[in-house]
Amino acid sequence: MTNRYVTPRGRGGYRRITDALRAAAPGDVIVVSSGSYAEALRLDRSIAIVAEGTVELVGVPGEPAVVAEGLECSLRGLVIRSAGGDAPAVGVAPGAGLLLDDCTVTGGRIHARGNESAAGSSDLTGYGVTTLMLRGSRIEKGRLAALHLSGRVRAKVEDSVIDTIDGIGVVLSGNAFLDASRLRLTATSGYGFRLRGASRLEATDGVVRQTGMAGVLLEDASTAALTDVRIEHAGGPGIHAAGTAKVQLTDCRVRNARASGLVAQDQSDLVAADCAVADAGANALLASDSATATLTGSRFDRSVYSAVHLTGTAVVRLTDCAVREGAEHGLHATASSRVELTRCGVTDVGMTGLSVVDGATVEAVDCRVSGGGTGVHLESSAATGFRASSVSGTVGTAIELAGAGLATVDAVRVSGSKAAGIVVGTGAAAEVSGSAIEDCGGSGLVVWASASPAVRGLRVSGVAKNGIYLAENAAGTYADCDVNGTKYPALHLGKAAAPVFQHLRIRDCVDAVGQEDGAHPTFEDCTVDGVPLAPATPAVAAVGVPEVVVTAGLAESMPPDDETLEDVLAELDEQIGLDRVKRDVQSMVKLMQTVRMRQEAGLPAPPLSRHLVFAGNPGTGKTTVARLYGRVLKALGLLRKGHLVEVDRTALVGEYVGHTGPKTTAAVNQALGGVLFIDEAYSLSPVGIGNDFGAEAIATLVKLMEDHRDDLVVIVAGYVNDMGRFIGSNPGLSSRFTRTLRFEDYTAAELVAIVEHQARGHQYEVTTDARSALSDLFERMPRGEAFGNGRSARQIFQTMTERQAHRLSELTTPTPAQLVSLESGDIPTTFE
Repeated sequence: MTNRYVTPRGRGGYRRITDALRAAAPGDVIVVSSGSYAEALRLDRSIAIVAEGTVELVGVPGEPAVVAEGLECSLRGLVIRSAGGDAPAVGVAPGAGLLLDDCTVTGGRIHARGNESAAGSSDLTGYGVTTLMLRGSRIEKGRLAALHLSGRVRAKVEDSVIDTIDGIGVVLSGNAFLDASRLRLTATSGYGFRLRGASRLEATDGVVRQTGMAGVLLEDASTAALTDVRIEHAGGPGIHAAGTAKVQLTDCRVRNARASGLVAQDQSDLVAADCAVADAGANALLASDSATATLTGSRFDRSVYSAVHLTGTAVVRLTDCAVREGAEHGLHATASSRVELTRCGVTDVGMTGLSVVDGATVEAVDCRVSGGGTGVHLESSAATGFRASSVSGTVGTAIELAGAGLATVDAVRVSGSKAAGIVVGTGAAAEVSGSAIEDCGGSGLVVWASASPAVRGLRVSGVAKNGIYLAENAAGTYADCDVNGTKYPALHLGKAAAPVFQHLRIRDCVDAVGQEDGAHPTFEDCTVDGVPLAPATPAVAAVGVPEVVVTAGLAESMPPDDETLEDVLAELDEQIGLDRVKRDVQSMVKLMQTVRMRQEAGLPAPPLSRHLVFAGNPGTGKTTVARLYGRVLKALGLLRKGHLVEVDRTALVGEYVGHTGPKTTAAVNQALGGVLFIDEAYSLSPVGIGNDFGAEAIATLVKLMEDHRDDLVVIVAGYVNDMGRFIGSNPGLSSRFTRTLRFEDYTAAELVAIVEHQARGHQYEVTTDARSALSDLFERMPRGEAFGNGRSARQIFQTMTERQAHRLSELTTPTPAQLVSLESGDIPTTFE
């Protein structure tokens, strides 16, 4: 081995590296002094070139700066700069070998070519295999790619950097193989890694950051094994496997991918252990077509879409995995996909923890779903199973079973749901066994219309409504169940419900059974607080059950049958204050009278919307005027009954899918022929809350207003600002509610008059001094959120009667005048 020296001036050696190469024998070392050398080098034998100082090699335009053709070539400490064009900066010919040690390649790529004629062979040992090694080197500011390995190439990269590439970081094709350790790949406009053909990648302790497209793309039959690799800010998916590719991930992190974190497509196979995907711009894991994905001990945090999404016939197996704080579903299986879950957890996702629809299947064992919207939603035409698991603290229903395929819930604990525990949807096929429902804000088990589940060993305790609620025509068998401590009747049986209860035990409930007309349950060996349960009388309605769609939760008032329009208008005129409202109502009466006369004369009626918006603060008489308005319309012959049905959000909005429409319809049906008065209507469209059932109530209401436009008047009421937002939330509302009546706050004098009116109605008299003190009190009273207008006046009156009673209790024999007199001393000095 001989050392040959190159200096820019040629003193004691060669002036050009090319000259030294011509003279060198295989195994020689060419030592190059500091300087810039513009030449193209062809290493046609095993030669080492070593920089002594700063050596820059600038290629010739249109040609590689270096082409290695020898078996064992090496470059150490050089800066290799491409002269531009599409040619690589460094080329490695088929069968050659090149080592770059502490080198920088700038403005171009390294391209190592294998023997294409043998591309079908997977053997990368022995003669004819191209070898490339980068150690402590850097590739930067290149085009098309930084490193391209094609054909029978075996490459190794250690402690190196790829940075700022207008294209792909690393391309592997054919049978190329790359072993990368501690590679830092940053800022590519294309993929970080792209694998094609039968290429292979092994990467350890690496970083892939800020790629324009996927961090790692595998196509065809390529394979990759990544260990302790971080992929951050990918412009597409973090890792994308397609074709029949296989990727294995160990202790990897994928963060802030613009698209999905992990994608398995076509017939690819993805295996991951102890990995984490965070803040994905779409799914954390997307499996489609016939792909498979198997993950253990991994986490999926804060995905913009569903954390795990399956479609096609994809199969995903998750063991000891966790999903946290996703914006949509935790796991969402669609089409004919299959998901298998073991010891997995889903926490605080925006929509549903586990959602299975279409013909997808799931087998979940020892899993935990907590917080978020709905816990588990199984609506598949195929069999699904949720076993030995728990659902807790959900805002919506804990478990919804809604598909035609048999859904099995076994040994599951449901607790702390703010809505119902388990809901079996209309016509759903379901089995529930060995499970418990505790401390839910709705009913425990809800069985919707025409469903007939098989329930065994269910324990329901401490729920805020019914223990078991069966809707119209529901059936099923309920064996060896316990219902304890419910706030509503333990069982509610809807019209024509026909369940069979065997060995049912009811304890400490507000009532045992509430049922509607036509329900015909069967009780076999059932007890209530240890006493045998006798069948309920069929005509008895459930007490205090909002779900009953007949009259529950609705306040109704019927007007007298024989009153005239003059009687109603006189009663309106007697109301204290409300001058602006009275004028508006009288104006509408005149308009409606004109409409009626035109109709009787055979003339077309002008456009007229009878629906109204009542905007004002609480206690300003909105309900009273609504009741009078219905009676006015009846007296005019524009409504059949003129009665008022008063509802709020709770009477219209259900707790689970399929519940809201029937509840809203029931309220409208009861109001037909009269007025439906919706108090605090703005709560149907809460600010900043998506996927709220209130939107369904609004849509149902708009449709029914159109269906019954001649037999229904709707009045929506609430605060001024909130009502404007509410009407603007749905085009159907804004087109039907075109008139707003503004209810002003009562003046101090009007509030005094309300107290005096209350006093007269209860045979009290307000003294002159008391009247003056009342006026002063109402003038000083704060008009904040606690101010209730007429309600505040009635509260003051009640307080005055209580203080008077306390005052009179100190007298031995009060006179009749003293018994009816309310004095200034009876008025509270402050108002709370």
